[in-house]
Amino acid sequence: MTYQRICIINRKYNSALGPQGKKAKNLLHRRFDTHLPFQKMVTDVSEFRYGNKTQEEHVYLSPIKDICTDEIVSYSISKHPTTAFVVKPLDALIKLRPKLNYRMTLHSDQGVQYQSVQWRKKLKENRIFQSMSRRATCLDNAPMESFFHTMKVELYHNKEYTTQEELVNAMISWISYYNNERIKVKLKGKTPVEYRHLALRNIV
Repeated sequence: MTYQRICIINRKYNSALGPQGKKAKNLLHRRFDTHLPFQKMVTDVSEFRYGNKTQEEHVYLSPIKDICTDEIVSYSISKHPTTAFVVKPLDALIKLRPKLNYRMTLHSDQGVQYQSVQWRKKLKENRIFQSMSRRATCLDNAPMESFFHTMKVELYHNKEYTTQEELVNAMISWISYYNNERIKVKLKGKTPVEYRHLALRNIV
């Protein structure tokens, strides 16, 4: 399936709606390749449904993914896609990242949370470059769109979730599986976590 098709399937929650702040340039320009962990990171927000046909509800997932290792380094799940909700995994990322001799770039869409003073200040204080997709161009954040597509296809395969707790527990379990058990050809037969350890040993 092409990235374009994935974008069409994924796009439902529109994080660009709301008061506008300051936009950043697109620093990645779809260069989704790096052998350095914690160099190119991507993030976004997507909604996940639960309930029934007459009363469908949602929770929101905000992950931060390392393009080098494909690992979901941090994430948060919430009923409300607030700025605090997206800052939470950023705080976790800042605590987790090792000291490296290169700066990190964190790429997102133009969602209002990523334009906020709180988000931009946090990046600047921690010497993280901010990058944004062009407006309504989901291919500029294809690695994150691809992750959401894979997660939703597998999470909802022959499965419905009637309660928030049931869905959230399934999401947490799936992300743990994705990071710690799912091997990839791209990662030379390693899981994302295994590949991160290997990559860091080669540069630290």
